[in-house]
Amino acid sequence: MTTETRQIPETTDPLGESLHLLRLTGTLYCRSELTAPWGIELPAFSGCMMFHIVTAGHCWLEVDGEEPQLLQQGSLTLVPHGHGHSIRGSLEDELVPLFDIPVERVSERYEILRHGGGGERTQVTCGVVRFDHVTGQRLVNQLPRVLKADAWAEEEDSWLHSSLRFIAREARTQRPGGETVITHLADILVIQAIRAWLENAGAESSNWLIALRDGHIGRALALIHGKPGANWSVAILAKEVGMSRSGFSARFSSLVGESVMQYLTKWRMQLAHWELENTTDTLSVLAERLGYHSEVAFSRAFKRVFGISPGVVRRSKTSGSQFLPDLAVQN
Repeated sequence: MTTETRQIPETTDPLGESLHLLRLTGTLYCRSELTAPWGIELPAFSGCMMFHIVTAGHCWLEVDGEEPQLLQQGSLTLVPHGHGHSIRGSLEDELVPLFDIPVERVSERYEILRHGGGGERTQVTCGVVRFDHVTGQRLVNQLPRVLKADAWAEEEDSWLHSSLRFIAREARTQRPGGETVITHLADILVIQAIRAWLENAGAESSNWLIALRDGHIGRALALIHGKPGANWSVAILAKEVGMSRSGFSARFSSLVGESVMQYLTKWRMQLAHWELENTTDTLSVLAERLGYHSEVAFSRAFKRVFGISPGVVRRSKTSGSQFLPDLAVQN
């Protein structure tokens, strides 16, 4: 099967163009019916985001390095980087490893977990999701260790409150098709929580997010992201965004933290890595798609960035192993 590199539509909003590729895949949702005393220890899930929507009662969330957070009914909390963490009814309740608790599998994407000592009831919809494109993954890398979204003003975002209440009702009544409704609404809420944080992120923004918001550099990044295989050069990109070559080069390096051509190469190689793991396209096809005149030049660039050849990644996919690159581009 062959798939084309997904393109970002050309608009005047580079951050919006990146948000266009926040698409969830590999999603699993679990409705947790919990009674006091109870506690669940969740393992780390590399490359994934976890979230919790409290639909009844309350609980405590604990992530290493962060203060414990009380989650009330109606709150949505993301653990964006897949760190191990725990949720429990009170800070004194004993923790039980997640995989030691039996679950009822309702469908491929939905299951029910029941746990606890029979006391006060808490209900939490939990999820593990992955973003299926390099741009989406790069955006998620910019998020804080914990993102709590429970302070939306009713008059400004009433549909968010309505969605959370609707999820709670579906979880409570267990009507036919309820798991489908919950999973689709949860997808929307996760993306909206990320959007809200990105729109309000100020001093805590990374270099990359600041660059995306810049009128000139953001447009250049959008061009690179949208057409990674084009014959880009510093001079061409500078002309496209209406700047001098020297001024553009200096501003790009200052905001992004690396030169234009370094960023372009790393971006192409991240896309190549994703393609190697998710398509069956040959190296020659990928090389041409990403702007390389030969498979040899493409393979050399890939090995310079990742330290291994493209063939190693392709073979690891075929053998079922998970190779996750440690690429230092998360400014």
